[in-house]
Amino acid sequence: MVTGRNETLGRRIRLGMVGGGNDAFIGGVHRIAARIDDRFELVAGALSSTPEKSRASGEALGLPRIYDDFKEMAIREARRKDGIEAVSIVTPNHVHYAAAKEFLKRGIHVICDKPLTSTLADAKKMVKAAEASDALFILTHNYTGYPMVRQAREMIAKGDLGAIRVVQVEYPQDWLAVEQDFKQANWRTDPNQSGAGGSTGDIGTHAYNLACFVTGLEAESLAADIQAFVPGRQVDDNAHVLLRFKGGARGMLWSSQVAVGNENTLRLRVYGEKAGIEWSQEDPNYLWYTPFGEPKRLITRNGAGAGEAAGRVSRIPPGHPEGYLEGFATIYTEAAEAIIAARDGGLAPDGVVYPTVHDGLKGVQFVAACVKSSSKNAAWVPLEG
Repeated sequence: MVTGRNETLGRRIRLGMVGGGNDAFIGGVHRIAARIDDRFELVAGALSSTPEKSRASGEALGLPRIYDDFKEMAIREARRKDGIEAVSIVTPNHVHYAAAKEFLKRGIHVICDKPLTSTLADAKKMVKAAEASDALFILTHNYTGYPMVRQAREMIAKGDLGAIRVVQVEYPQDWLAVEQDFKQANWRTDPNQSGAGGSTGDIGTHAYNLACFVTGLEAESLAADIQAFVPGRQVDDNAHVLLRFKGGARGMLWSSQVAVGNENTLRLRVYGEKAGIEWSQEDPNYLWYTPFGEPKRLITRNGAGAGEAAGRVSRIPPGHPEGYLEGFATIYTEAAEAIIAARDGGLAPDGVVYPTVHDGLKGVQFVAACVKSSSKNAAWVPLEG
């Protein structure tokens, strides 16, 4: 029997996790995010690449059910009446497709970390697997969950900026400015695990997704100049990318993990025929809006001038910091709303927005196009449709 929406809102969604063991930063982030709005309960996991590490991590978390590998987990959880309803996949990129397909084909909703996959071939297969499944696929581009990002998106959709002319987005870091030797650095600089893109895949996909999410634009071609500045590095650690959007807008994207003095300096600037906006991830509760010929206006999260789209994903009064973890939590809560609606055979409520498998495919296409363009001396190349 299908349970009504009002009856299910109080029950947490049973969640599993693949990857995210004791020494994995992003696993902890996802676990915190899943509980901030109290919509999920983690009950099962295959948390590491070896059975021993998986069990040690699961026991440390007090999980009721711990599995040696994700396939065993998918099979056994699908058979249980109290099995998981959704799974978080927080492994290195090259495992995403293999893990996700096992849960998708058994009707278990997938919440997957970005980028979608390590290769374009796997990304295309992931789309087919998601489209063939009754389960939902949510990609955790967490910056799309920030209230002032939703504010900017709403303003552009309403026409406050007019026709978009120029989009500038950048995501510089410095943590890989020298050779590093620990797990998080090692897999991100190994093309067998990360894919062909280094900074382009790890943070460039965030920047690209943010630009497209906020503006509603779709890129049709790009010209990229990518480098590996650290000697011996096999993937890029810096990228300069020019973008041509359908409809005539132009863009510039910079991603770098060797920009000394930058931590997580994701910035977006959008300029239209009537106005411009500016937003920075390191100061996320503020959005600058400048109509042509008028003084700059500061719109604050949950403050005067903030709209409905920002308000529905804000949790606390203005002036209190709300950022990275809450952005992740917004994606999880949007996923929860969609999962609850799917139980009833319906669609997610109005206003619910999250990155999909198709957004993930676009991100992998972006990385592949950057690598191809740079190999051709920064020639313009199309993004696959």
